[in-house]
Amino acid sequence: MPESELFKEIIGLDTEQINPRTKEIDVLPTSKILELINKEDMLVPLAIQQELKNIEKAVEQIISSFKQNGRLFYIGAGTSGRLGVVDASECPPTFGSQPEMVQGIIAGGKEAVFVAQEGAEDFPENGAKEIINRNINPPDIVCGIAASGRTPYVKGALEEAKKRGCHTILVTTSSRKKLAELNISADTLICPDVGPEVIAGSTRMKSGTAQKLVLNMLTTASMIRLGKTYDNVMIDLQMTNKKLKERAKKTIMSLCKVNYDTASKYLKLSDYHVKTAIVMIKTNVSKEKAKELLDIANGFVKVAIRDKNQEI
Repeated sequence: MPESELFKEIIGLDTEQINPRTKEIDVLPTSKILELINKEDMLVPLAIQQELKNIEKAVEQIISSFKQNGRLFYIGAGTSGRLGVVDASECPPTFGSQPEMVQGIIAGGKEAVFVAQEGAEDFPENGAKEIINRNINPPDIVCGIAASGRTPYVKGALEEAKKRGCHTILVTTSSRKKLAELNISADTLICPDVGPEVIAGSTRMKSGTAQKLVLNMLTTASMIRLGKTYDNVMIDLQMTNKKLKERAKKTIMSLCKVNYDTASKYLKLSDYHVKTAIVMIKTNVSKEKAKELLDIANGFVKVAIRDKNQEI
């Protein structure tokens, strides 16, 4: 794209506009700067509220994909890419999911997580190559993350994914009108309107916050619907360190109303699988029977317990 055309495209983006509410921020004392930032941040959840129907649509597609052993791929550049990497990396320790289930792809590769790789986002063919090289096909889902919506790397990835028949999602703080003007599309658009940034173009701020909150919703809601929690407690966590083992014992104590020693005993008997331990305690069955009940219940602990109680 000629530089003059790129300039016209960039200056029309929602994320590049000047915020009239923060115009004098450079001459304010620290306390007033922080107040302005805080007031602007308060607009983010309200903007996301307007997109809940679209987020719901995306979650239902992700759940369907996971149930077919599909994978969720986040793809982005800069701040957006880093947010995708962070959300993906948190899923295994939080929900006990396999690392390949949710993956983050960032323009410029792993180095770009720590140091900006200038120019890495400028080529749509590089995004398309990621889809090809990783053999991404249905029922996999590709979720592009781009504050402006126009990032060539992300656009190339989404186009290649759509060509292959994958469901595509785009999380952006650009408007649907602007996306249409730029010929950018996805099967599900999530476009919270957070308004211009506190500092023009600094999309790591409100745009980044909005993206993080949306990604939290996508994976957390999906994992809840897959039976990864009991009430509002994580129960499928991986005990990869001492802290997580103690958290697992606390979870069992809280949900099963038992003491520390009993929780420790059943955690060991269950081969350090919290779900199994809970079912063992609540239904007074062996490890093998608890696992069988969980298999029948597709991993939902409450269903496993209910089904066992109905046998009696």
